[in-house]
Amino acid sequence: MIDKSVVKKELHYFKSITDLCRGLGVSSPVHPLIVSINHEEIASDSDVRYLVHDFYMISYKNNLKGKLKYGQGYYDFDEGGLIFVAPGQALSVIDEDLCTGRSLFIHPDFFAGYPLSRSIAKFGFFGYNINEALHLSAKERDKTLRIFEDIKEEMETSIDDTSQELVISYLEVLLNYSNRYYKRQFITRKPANSPIMERFEMLLNNYYSTGESSKKGIPSVQYFSDLLNVSSGYLSDLLRNLTGMNTQQHIHAKLIEVAKQKLSTTRVNIAEIAYELGFEYPQSFNKLFKNKTGLTPLEFRDQIN
Repeated sequence: MIDKSVVKKELHYFKSITDLCRGLGVSSPVHPLIVSINHEEIASDSDVRYLVHDFYMISYKNNLKGKLKYGQGYYDFDEGGLIFVAPGQALSVIDEDLCTGRSLFIHPDFFAGYPLSRSIAKFGFFGYNINEALHLSAKERDKTLRIFEDIKEEMETSIDDTSQELVISYLEVLLNYSNRYYKRQFITRKPANSPIMERFEMLLNNYYSTGESSKKGIPSVQYFSDLLNVSSGYLSDLLRNLTGMNTQQHIHAKLIEVAKQKLSTTRVNIAEIAYELGFEYPQSFNKLFKNKTGLTPLEFRDQIN
């Protein structure tokens, strides 16, 4: 369904939920800031194939297994799954093989002024790629679809302040359950994720052992996620769930490990070590090292000696 590498050809941009519904050939929304769309209702003669919109999208697909692959393996479950898209991301809405399911489109203004407007940023899966979708067991699917139905029913019953609060509460429950299910997925897909973690560790070790750090500086999270063909958010969440540390923390831990080795086995001055590790300024190295160890590099070297 989603292709974040969509080309600009025939790309439609929708700023309102009403225009989106019109473009897809479905019924007008009951509420101008949120709509639930059954994929089978999308008009077959709609010319919208690729789009960008200003809304959050939570999309349930019935038949993910066998259609999308993760590396050389298929997804865990054949009960369907969830895909999350943040405002401004390009996606494909028409795919004959992946057309069954439903999607919620929510304009950020719908929960403006509510705690969700701030807390939604913590749900990093809105930045994941298509091959990082959430795959549901039968029990998880049933619970998720009940929440979808509760939201749809509430929107169709009445539109008032209470209904909006209830829908936002349902959305929060859906996102919190999704967060739990993603943590489960990191565990159940550990055999598939282990090669990613192993390759990340190899790339990180090679970066410092080959002297790349002195040429290119401190590596970014995006640098490794690009090499591993995963989104930066997914890589950090995967590592955090498997090791307790996110990508940035792994980079810093490796940097401190190499720094300690240089400080304890060589007489190279502190500034030169900082440059070799990729720091532009020695003061930045001193600050990070003390933050992580409680000692300045010089204090550490003196303590070792």
